Amino acid sequence: MASDSPLRDKLILIVDDEPDVLETVAELLDMCQVHKAADYDTALQYILSYTYDIVILDIMGVNGFELLRNAVTRGFPAVMLTAYAVTPVALKKSIKLGAVSFLPKEKMPELVAYLEDVIVSTGKASWARLFDKLGIYFDNRFGSDWKRKDRFFEAFEKELQKKTQD
Repeated sequence: MASDSPLRDKLILIVDDEPDVLETVAELLDMCQVHKAADYDTALQYILSYTYDIVILDIMGVNGFELLRNAVTRGFPAVMLTAYAVTPVALKKSIKLGAVSFLPKEKMPELVAYLEDVIVSTGKASWARLFDKLGIYFDNRFGSDWKRKDRFFEAFEKELQKKTQD
């Protein structure tokens, strides 16, 4: 990994109940200092005990939304990384609870680029880039009219457009 990555030497917490996901993400983030947690209690102890540059949370199996609340309360940028909860409902809840990004596990090979975006941008800018990169993925997964079905997404997208124009 390039030594000039904005992730270099950042402290990252990865929370997932699947050991292979923990190992894969840790390998992808070899330029970082990585803490791994396979369950809610361990993850919560880490969140309460350290200061993280990014927290990466699974949703299912580790009570990811509750961990998200705790991470956001502590001021840590939180990225949701999920396989089974890739739904508009989970995406909306992640946004509302303060996550700065939401990635399907099948996009894990691109994780470093997404996390670099998180480090160099604010939350809104990170979401705008995420929707630019994954818009077609979400359309294919949720249906092309998924944003029109929920006014929240239309309003959020308008807010993102406004922020990127300012």
